[in-house]
Amino acid sequence: MLSRSAPSQRGFFGQALQAAFNSQLMHRLTYPHGPNRFIELFDPTAISDETVGTISAIEHPTERSVRVHIRPNSRWEGFLAGQYVELAVEIDGRRQRRMFSPAQSQHAGGTLEFTMAVNPDGVLTRHLKSAARVGDRVILGTAAGEFHLPRVRPEQLVLISAGSGITPVLSMLRTLVDERYLGTVHFIHYCRSADDALYAPLLARLETALPGLRIHTIHTRSGGAHFNAEQLQSLVPSYSRAQTFVCGPAALLDATRNLFAEQAISGRLHQEAFALAQASADDSAEGELRFQRSGLQATNNGTTLLEQAEAAGLTPEFGCRMGVCFACSCTKTSGRVRDLRTGELSGDGEQDIQICVSAPVGSVSLDI
Repeated sequence: MLSRSAPSQRGFFGQALQAAFNSQLMHRLTYPHGPNRFIELFDPTAISDETVGTISAIEHPTERSVRVHIRPNSRWEGFLAGQYVELAVEIDGRRQRRMFSPAQSQHAGGTLEFTMAVNPDGVLTRHLKSAARVGDRVILGTAAGEFHLPRVRPEQLVLISAGSGITPVLSMLRTLVDERYLGTVHFIHYCRSADDALYAPLLARLETALPGLRIHTIHTRSGGAHFNAEQLQSLVPSYSRAQTFVCGPAALLDATRNLFAEQAISGRLHQEAFALAQASADDSAEGELRFQRSGLQATNNGTTLLEQAEAAGLTPEFGCRMGVCFACSCTKTSGRVRDLRTGELSGDGEQDIQICVSAPVGSVSLDI
């Protein structure tokens, strides 16, 4: 069952006002503006038909990150530790969307906590770091994703992360702490250096929170090795009997996937990518892109179809830019594309694809 965050008192007050004003008499008394204009004075988020959040605090835990605390309105339905939430912000008249995992326990009420690396080319994260202010409003999607703790908690857990991939597994750890988990859990986090450690003070406080908890923080630029089989065996000798959850960049996901496959224990591995390994402009890319509805053509440069459509002056719908939300789905009418998540090559006929995670291989036609 989803853990539901407690609605704010203002949210309850707004709902009460809405119920009281939902009458023919009140519509007459508030003519010509209507009851909603007056409800909005007390709780601006109460009349929204979306899940609206208000930024209640902004922190900068490292030079390259931002932490945002968001108080959702009463439409928020909660999340399971490890799941992601779509966060949307209006920037320069356009709604920018990205997927982020809440970092707090699923049992925590009140505000949601999102910590994210700031992408120099990312519109939304740069805005949150440099332009967002307390009191700003955002739109929250429904929590989703299969990367979460099983309902029946395993006796042994290994939680592995790198960089900003820490947030979903930290949510799992904080949830286990709230539940006074009695099993064994090893929490392994990789970051470049102490200056890049997003949650170092919190992890230090949590070290004694559970009798079976062991926390390992590895600074890869200060002598610590990147993930490898020998290191995991040294830190967690019994990892082959545990359920392991991993979130981080492609290199970490590939290394853990290969290790668990070699040992025939892939069923004990659960992974989540926090960023897509994007295609790069490639001088050897060939062919033409045809955007049929728009009547435009462009020379294929090897980047994603979404990036090339935007470079051609089009504004296709998109959300996460990671192949999660399906907002960018469209019909490929001809040509082949490669899925950047799996490396899989499509057929050359008509097919629905996600253009944010598809790179053209030769000439491609799209119904855009």
